[in-house]
Amino acid sequence: MKAATFDTPHTAVTPALPTATLPALGLDLVDATPAQTIDALLAPGRRRAFFMNAHCCNIRRRNRAYREAVAGADMLLPDGIGVELAGKMTGHALTANLNGTDLVPELLEEAAAEGKSVYLFGGTPGTAEAAAAALQARIPAISIAGTRDGFAGAEDADAVVGAINDSGADIVLVALGVPMQELWLHRHAWRLDAPLALAVGALFDFLAGNVARAPAMVRKAKAEWVWRLAQEPRRLAKRYLAGNASFLAHAALKAWGPESFAALQRRTLDVTLSLAALVLLSPLLLLTALAIKADSPGPVFFRQSRVGRDGRVFTMFKFRSMGVDAEARRAALLATSDREGVCFKSKADPRVTRVGRFIRRFSIDELPQILNVLKGEMAIVGPRPALPSEVAAYPVRALGRLAVKPGLTGVWQVSGRASIGFDKMVEMDLSYAASRTLLLDLTLIARTFGAVLGGRGAY
Repeated sequence: MKAATFDTPHTAVTPALPTATLPALGLDLVDATPAQTIDALLAPGRRRAFFMNAHCCNIRRRNRAYREAVAGADMLLPDGIGVELAGKMTGHALTANLNGTDLVPELLEEAAAEGKSVYLFGGTPGTAEAAAAALQARIPAISIAGTRDGFAGAEDADAVVGAINDSGADIVLVALGVPMQELWLHRHAWRLDAPLALAVGALFDFLAGNVARAPAMVRKAKAEWVWRLAQEPRRLAKRYLAGNASFLAHAALKAWGPESFAALQRRTLDVTLSLAALVLLSPLLLLTALAIKADSPGPVFFRQSRVGRDGRVFTMFKFRSMGVDAEARRAALLATSDREGVCFKSKADPRVTRVGRFIRRFSIDELPQILNVLKGEMAIVGPRPALPSEVAAYPVRALGRLAVKPGLTGVWQVSGRASIGFDKMVEMDLSYAASRTLLLDLTLIARTFGAVLGGRGAY
């Protein structure tokens, strides 16, 4: 509930401006071009505007006072790739990234053309003055009504309000950092004579040269946060790494619900582990490829159609562990299978090469399926993908295996692989599909290392 003693109601005549309600954030954000937004900000009437990025949204979840301040703003402007992604989770493609570092200087150019003045309040001692000088150099016609730092200069709120009002400023930029700047405006904006008040974060530091902006190419790639993190890793690691992950997780949970959030968690785990595996295992992958080429004629990789989730057929990758005529010889060997049920497995399969026996023993032949995981056709954990001919012969109950993505590892793989009969494998996979959790997936991944070293059922 808004405290009336802090924020006396004011008249905000905000021109009609497109907005978008983002269910993932629970916010109404401006959904307009920079030019439309600037026109609305400078139009007659009183208003205050805040920029909302992932960090702001994280604070809003935890800080009730800041949440009230955000609710009391007249305009909320989308800032950064995180908010853009949150919009896309529910099909809202925002018109523009209205970040303050780019938008405010453009706004001040228009304000100067209209003869309006600006007051800069915030930053370390000397920063507001340096930012004002930079603005004066960039916009010669701008009128700087005054400056005041955000440390000793901010201790007496009455003095700050008096100085701003005495300056006759039309626009007030407050750079006290999130959430202090929004809280300050929530409490005192009603006392300011200036029609427009903006909370601008680190803008003064950028203008003053205290912090270097990312190159244009990095900004265009929407990766400025990576640049900032590289500049100040100790200060910003928690905000950008843990903070961004937390923001996207909460946005996904709110946008899609628990089941979709769990799917996002699993997909994040799949992509993270797959990319790490490609990097860490690259020497082993290269050596395996060379060994296959030296051992037998034919390609390094074996491609085969397999059945994935909901019966979708995809091309699965493996290191080739058999001769190039393996598929043609398969039908003649079906009677020699050592495994009960639909799926064919033979310990003494004559099609397997010398290198093939080694890489199958340690499951190295399966590693190229990391590519299938990255493509989204497979997961790290799940039932093993079956051949179309095997699925065609499935009893009805076994079709339940297709309810989830096939995986590199799973309950069957850590329990004995080919030594497990088909019917028991089906029951294991159905049980997994009905009760899978992220913790279960992590447990199965951990058990996979022991299963590979033990080699039970690996042939």
